[in-house]
Amino acid sequence: MPPIDYAAIAPVLIVLLAACLGVLIEAFVHRRQRWLAQVVLSLLAVILAGAQVIRHAREINTGGTTLSDTVAVGPATLFLWGTLLALALGAILLIADRSIEPGGAFVAETNPEASRRPADAPGAASAEVMNRATASVAGMRTEVFPLTLFSLGGMMVFCAANDLLTMFVALEVLSLPLYLLCGLAKRRRLLSQEAAVKYFLLGAFASAFFLYGLALLYGYAGSVKFSDIADATAGSLRSDTLLFAGLGLVIMGLLFKGSVGPFHLWTPDVYHGAPTAVTGFMAACTKVAAFGGMLRLLHVAFDASSWEWHWVLWTVAVLSMVIGVVSGLTQRDVKRMIAYSSIAHAGFLMVGAITLTERGLSATLFYLLAYGFTTLAVFGIIGLVRTSEGEATHLSDWAGLAKRSPLLATVFTFLLLALAGIPATSGFMGKFVVFSAAFSAGMGPLVVIALLASALAAFLYLRLIVLMFFNDPAPDGPTVSVPGAFTTAAITLGVVVTLLFGLAPQLALDWASVGGFVS
Repeated sequence: MPPIDYAAIAPVLIVLLAACLGVLIEAFVHRRQRWLAQVVLSLLAVILAGAQVIRHAREINTGGTTLSDTVAVGPATLFLWGTLLALALGAILLIADRSIEPGGAFVAETNPEASRRPADAPGAASAEVMNRATASVAGMRTEVFPLTLFSLGGMMVFCAANDLLTMFVALEVLSLPLYLLCGLAKRRRLLSQEAAVKYFLLGAFASAFFLYGLALLYGYAGSVKFSDIADATAGSLRSDTLLFAGLGLVIMGLLFKGSVGPFHLWTPDVYHGAPTAVTGFMAACTKVAAFGGMLRLLHVAFDASSWEWHWVLWTVAVLSMVIGVVSGLTQRDVKRMIAYSSIAHAGFLMVGAITLTERGLSATLFYLLAYGFTTLAVFGIIGLVRTSEGEATHLSDWAGLAKRSPLLATVFTFLLLALAGIPATSGFMGKFVVFSAAFSAGMGPLVVIALLASALAAFLYLRLIVLMFFNDPAPDGPTVSVPGAFTTAAITLGVVVTLLFGLAPQLALDWASVGGFVS
């Protein structure tokens, strides 16, 4: 048997073990006790795993590999794990909240005949019936908690994978639960189910591209391990056709997961149709996992061949920024606008990802941390503005919101300014360190394009801020729900981190700079 460093992989084991225990809770615990048991188990697992990451980060020097060299744990991997666990803590709090939507935001159990049809299909149970069904703990679908933990475990393995085959398995483990979670929205379930189907079909294509690229790279290097691929690209007499084709297909699968344009087609529809808490989980954690895997692949396996793919990804970064900004300006829905904003931010992240220096790596890791907390808090606030039909996501519904709830409008404005990159926010520091690293690496033209795109993207957020503060609310406009303790904690966490890393980012930057990936 190969030696296994259980201490190194303890955070992943804790999360996956908790996910398995969550499945057993669904099978054996009475439905009236499931919600409490699942919430306690999920939060406890994330906290314990985070404590293991901190303990291991203090002891580790350079890191190493385990499980027959299929998993590599080093300083950069531990930073990504800590980021994922911190963001997952906030996401689980949003998912667990039952105060805004009676019984929770996920599909409820109704009578057998009505449950065969979506909530907004002819003959289905009305919203009132579903609300009554979910007024008790028994109405909530608590399987969302183990699904979230399984997806989180897949994300953690994805960031630490040391070969393409392990990365592919982790990609499927993180993706399949997300497909299910997207289709569980209680309100407007046809839209939610449509989002889940689109995400599944497009995700299947992306996985097929990744797997085919894996096969081509195996044919080129004779191995799927990153170190062997790096050796082959550094000096090989083989034809580069397999290398170019395989790298292109593998990167395409990663760009899809990271919502990078032009591989972004799933993002607006899925962000709009999925339950808002799940959207926040995807927007924050999935982007961290996707870019974490991409950084590891580019820095470890394809560093020596950077001259061959550098300009291709340079072009992809520009396209993502342009698509996100231009398409976002035409949106009339808040969730879709934030979706296109995430595509623009993916372009900014690509600037750091293709900067193959230690400074570029640490800057990109910091950007992922800062962007994740801000985005999670944004979606937490979006879920508070509601009409009788559910969430009020159309831009016209947000007119005059500052007159109805000055505190919520002010907090939301601060978060939007962070996404725009205004000073004294983590968004500004994230862009500053990424653009500075890219400029130092000789990518001045790309930095200029990114600065122009960032300036244009500010209009996305300023338009909504003006609408909230300088327009009158409609007489029959939406109401602002009083957040429960879980939602309040998640939003507060995001706001505090956004402000803290804007004023004192050095702590996170120091941790992100302690070392790179190992292989």
